[in-house]
Amino acid sequence: MKKNLVFALAGIMTVASLAACGSSKTSTEPATETTKATEAGTEAVTEAVTEAVTEAAKDESKTEENASSAVETATGKFTVGFDQEFPPMGFVGDNGEYTGFDLALAEEVAKRLGLEYVPQPINWDAKDMELESGNIDCIWNGFTMQGREDAYTWVGPYMANNQVFVVAGDSDIASMEDLKGKAVEVQKDSSGLNAINDASDLLSSFGSLTEVADYNTALMDLESGACDAVCMDSIVAGYQITSSGKNMKILEDTLAAEEYGIGFKKGDDALANAVSEALKDMVADGTVEKISNEWFGSNVFTLK
Repeated sequence: MKKNLVFALAGIMTVASLAACGSSKTSTEPATETTKATEAGTEAVTEAVTEAVTEAAKDESKTEENASSAVETATGKFTVGFDQEFPPMGFVGDNGEYTGFDLALAEEVAKRLGLEYVPQPINWDAKDMELESGNIDCIWNGFTMQGREDAYTWVGPYMANNQVFVVAGDSDIASMEDLKGKAVEVQKDSSGLNAINDASDLLSSFGSLTEVADYNTALMDLESGACDAVCMDSIVAGYQITSSGKNMKILEDTLAAEEYGIGFKKGDDALANAVSEALKDMVADGTVEKISNEWFGSNVFTLK
């Protein structure tokens, strides 16, 4: 751009110099037609050069902006917000590393987009603040879409889920009707809490409803007898019971059916579309099915 501006300025200076030479001789005679034409030509050339300088500056600025954007993308990060106490979607593995079905998908997506994958554990009840502040690029961790459809830019749904109740294996609670007068726990700011609040008759029948920070805490309370039932995601409940071997059971009654999605800040369409396309490519080449089989023994992924 500097070179273009130099040439343009040189052009202006040349035109100005020629014009000065042509008018150095003082005369009181009226301007001839030739003189007028010369002056008009000089003005036209000057305007043309000025316009060329302006357009060159615009083009150079746009080129620099595009180059800057490309560099930012090439060296950028993909920061995924997740609840580290939410197996099998996202949690701390036995080796101390973050792992899980959603995180495995996210890591592969980041790789395909040429971005650095950054798993960022967050407090679930602070997820919106984390997203709005830019601390994370998305919420990807068994994130229920129902009831939040207009609050985020979504990729999904990609997986089906239900809100269910977990009770002790030897409990006499066999249905949701048996929860009358019982102590129930649920995670703060969760879809399970929303589902309970929407079922006003059921909620009013509980002896108590306690909101806890995460489901691991709730299940430990259930195991110790501090509560009678836990409302949670069926995907997570099934995994927890199977992997731990604890004497717990899931009631057959379903409180609410829902689907998981990836939540981006409202209006962040470019990144959401890029992630969506990467996932579709992963579906097409079999990568998603492979990851799903590793975690669930079957392909539970529904995004096409």
